Amino acid sequence: MIINTGMRTDIPAFYTPWFLNRLREGFVLVRNPYRPEQVTRYRLSPDVVDLIGFCTKDPEPLLPHLDALEPYGQYWFVTITPYGRDIEPGVPPVERVLESFRQLSDQVGADRVGWRYDPIFLSDKYTLDFHRRAFAKMAEALAGYTHACVISFIDLYPKVTRNFPEVLPVGREDRLALGQYIIQTARANGMVLRPCGEGSELAPYGADCGGCMTLGILEKALGEGIRAPKQRGARKACSCHITCDIGAYDTCAHLCRYCYANTSREAVLQNRQRHDPRSPLLIGHLQPGDQLRQAHQESWRDRQGRLF
Repeated sequence: MIINTGMRTDIPAFYTPWFLNRLREGFVLVRNPYRPEQVTRYRLSPDVVDLIGFCTKDPEPLLPHLDALEPYGQYWFVTITPYGRDIEPGVPPVERVLESFRQLSDQVGADRVGWRYDPIFLSDKYTLDFHRRAFAKMAEALAGYTHACVISFIDLYPKVTRNFPEVLPVGREDRLALGQYIIQTARANGMVLRPCGEGSELAPYGADCGGCMTLGILEKALGEGIRAPKQRGARKACSCHITCDIGAYDTCAHLCRYCYANTSREAVLQNRQRHDPRSPLLIGHLQPGDQLRQAHQESWRDRQGRLF
């Protein structure tokens, strides 16, 4: 099976000691975000976990510990965007994340790490020309270190509009203009451009609109075929293979204003005070009345269909 870590928070950036403890102890507990009394126990054994997926804005804290991941397949998304601290107050400087990306790629391989340039939004400061210049500079810095770039345009979820009220949707004309430039620039630097949840409007210009974490992508990272049950994507427009996530909402201290996973800064700070690196739960501990169940897990590797 596949374990995801990055749809609800940024585990490498803020919870590396906890994650390493979970790998050492061989299991993790995850609360249902919509029914918190329901807790699922997942084994973290290579016998049943084929691949661990990461999505982070700062892989640096986990880089010295990549040997702990050797028994597992892995696939990384590293998000690098050009926004300042007015938008991403807790994200490290771009040059530092670019260097961490290159170090990660050197250790795990370019087929196991992808670059996310998202979400894209426009403002008086962050204009089309600004994005063109920023994307071109980053793409050149990452050439040869990844073969994939993922973009998306900002989605105005209720949490986003509450925490970022001045943000506006990106119109179709601007999406096409910027999308075509990004596709061409990515291609020039050896990358396939994959829009995330954007439908197929960029397909005529050379984008791969088939999904950014499909079984084919994960099979290439794993080096083996995967016979996985059908899964539903994270959203209606999502074609990716999304399984369980071991993170928790309202825990990411990057505090990006566009974040869909945080309700508020106060909620994040309160939860981080409850974090115990020794607990099997990311936040807090088991409580009386919690309903604990063991997840059904099995390996999906198709060892006869090994990829070369």
